[in-house]
Amino acid sequence: MECSWKTVLLLVCASLGIQYTAIRTLRDSLSGPCHSGVYQCQSRQPKDSRWRALCDGNTLPMEASSSAPRRHILVFATTRSGSSFTGQFFNQHPGIFYVFEPLYHIQQAFTNSTNRLRRVLDRRALLGAYRDLLLNLYTCDVRFLENYIRPEPQEHVTGSFFRRSSSRALCSPPVCPEAWGEASATVGQPDETWCPKKCGPLNLTLASMACLSRSHVAIKTVRVPAVGDLRTLTEDPRLDLRIVHLVRDPRAILASRMTAFSEQFRAWKIWNATARQPRYVDLSQITSTCRDMAESAEMGLQNPAWLRGRYLLVRYEDLALNPEEKAREIYRFVGLEMDKNVQLWIAQNTKNSAPSAPEWNYKYSTTRDSKATTESWRLRLSFDIVRTLQTLCNDTLSLLGYRLVHSVTDLRNISNSLVETRSFQTVL
Repeated sequence: MECSWKTVLLLVCASLGIQYTAIRTLRDSLSGPCHSGVYQCQSRQPKDSRWRALCDGNTLPMEASSSAPRRHILVFATTRSGSSFTGQFFNQHPGIFYVFEPLYHIQQAFTNSTNRLRRVLDRRALLGAYRDLLLNLYTCDVRFLENYIRPEPQEHVTGSFFRRSSSRALCSPPVCPEAWGEASATVGQPDETWCPKKCGPLNLTLASMACLSRSHVAIKTVRVPAVGDLRTLTEDPRLDLRIVHLVRDPRAILASRMTAFSEQFRAWKIWNATARQPRYVDLSQITSTCRDMAESAEMGLQNPAWLRGRYLLVRYEDLALNPEEKAREIYRFVGLEMDKNVQLWIAQNTKNSAPSAPEWNYKYSTTRDSKATTESWRLRLSFDIVRTLQTLCNDTLSLLGYRLVHSVTDLRNISNSLVETRSFQTVL
């Protein structure tokens, strides 16, 4: 009884904390970012006058004063579906403030709670925290992340921001004043060592200012399970949210996870090598992935009122085969012009001749021979695993237009594509 009582107390405290966060979020967002004092400069002041101009009187660059409506874009996907690659279509646009997987910090904060508390915490509490953070980031309150970053930032400065280098905006002025004139800050994507070494710890106040200085905000996440979990954001009158739902063949997703997360998928790798299914292999994760993917796609394609004009389904395979064409389609959907920097990045990063580039060298790589990656999983997965996945995910495969294989010969014959020609149109 004592243990149970303590658990309930912890749960109540966690719930009250989340409710307080939500109330504070609503209060601050209604008052507006310019009135809350969040974006005042509180860090070192380099000599560069261009940087100081951003701080004096909260003056913003020209992009922020544009008369074009501000877009809020979400690349909504599951792990190993090509979302890092797709996110670059927005990261390379100079008018878009792009953030890579900010929900990671919330997931870590919840995961690091006690095991018992983690088991009893309501799934709705986690999703509520996700939505609160997304709302604050879309309204440029980047400092809201301080509630979840560990160790806790000091004076709004942190060295623990997850994959900062995946965002050009966080490796460029005013966040990184030292980057003025640096080719690395204006071309392509900063590598994993350049940005933190050149820019130092991340000042979240300056990150908020950088967000305000750009015309639009895009976020990539693989941590929200279903598109239905985003309804409150699509209905929020303060946002103009556009959801790009990226899907991929579940068989390819599993093959990629086995490569990128080798330790977690050790049982699967044994199964793949021996063609014998271990009794302890976990089928629940890929089953949940297929279920969430199908439920989200079905809801989005049914075009409910709260998603109307805000949802686009994109298959990774179509994007990889015709990256520039699909990128233009995505930009038309979000209502923006595709910048020449995006075109240049696509031309330079989708024709890599090294067959190992996409997933073997670095799990977050965005450079690849995109056509060669679409069905390369067929050479890596055993037929026994593929057959099991086809049973578990049959409805998802059918809905999204992925053909089944019925023999090892079918599986290995990659000249015969398993990706059906499909046009995914929402119901009018």
